[in-house]
Amino acid sequence: MGLRNPNLWRVVPIVGGIYKPAAGGVLAVRYHHTKTTTMSFCKHCTKGVTHEGTPQGKWELIGGVNSYVATPTVDYPKEKAILFLTDVFGPQLVNAQLLADDFARNGFKTIVPDYLNGDPIPADAMGPGKTYDLAKWFVNHTQAQTRPTLDKVIEALKKEGVTTFGATGYCYGGRYVFDLAFENIISASVVSHPSLLQVPADLEKYFSTSKAPLLINSCTTDSQFPLEASAQADAIFGEDKFAPGYKREYFEGATHGFAVRGDITDPVAKKAKEGAFDSAVKWFSAKL
Repeated sequence: MGLRNPNLWRVVPIVGGIYKPAAGGVLAVRYHHTKTTTMSFCKHCTKGVTHEGTPQGKWELIGGVNSYVATPTVDYPKEKAILFLTDVFGPQLVNAQLLADDFARNGFKTIVPDYLNGDPIPADAMGPGKTYDLAKWFVNHTQAQTRPTLDKVIEALKKEGVTTFGATGYCYGGRYVFDLAFENIISASVVSHPSLLQVPADLEKYFSTSKAPLLINSCTTDSQFPLEASAQADAIFGEDKFAPGYKREYFEGATHGFAVRGDITDPVAKKAKEGAFDSAVKWFSAKL
């Protein structure tokens, strides 16, 4: 069952009913699991820059779920689709829409489901000096509230003839890529600065249960998937130990959120954002 059981994502107050920030601006969120574990968001989960551009996709109801859909303008395999699983800003963030359009330009029909049920964190929360009560928001966006929505989209796409799914997940969405891979719903996985992973347990579970090739886009400053987690991933999957395929890209100088919300006026952030996208396209081209 993996994390399909909503009880595994039931948020438990950590200290006297208060969600207590840990050192370094990390928001600790505790879940019931086979043993009590602590996973977290961090201050970078709600920081970044809104990008400029005109989205080319369109909004559609898929399985009754509002979804941003980017469709290639050239012929493409209709039986394949990429699930773009967003961070806490949802598909409403123009950055996500523009990235989905870029995937479509590379020949992949890309679906960005609103699995946050129309209640993302607003884009203006990224502004300088802004703060947002992420713990309060998360209480209404656990697995129990969000996974059924995602499942509706997947089932509807299957009825439309999609048989092969890839998934790319960013921050919060990276957790869902792992969950879908555990169940072998997807055939190729990409995660960029994933959040809410239990390391090494989720890495070990992926290795033992999933058949989906895995690409991880990692960076220098990331309390959600720090350098230690990258090293553990390499130890578990690397040196051809994971038969389906594994690769990890490392973007020096980049910060959690770079693949979607990086400041493209900063040469380092721009290079990292574009590098993560290029690596994902190459991965899906080879593995999906």
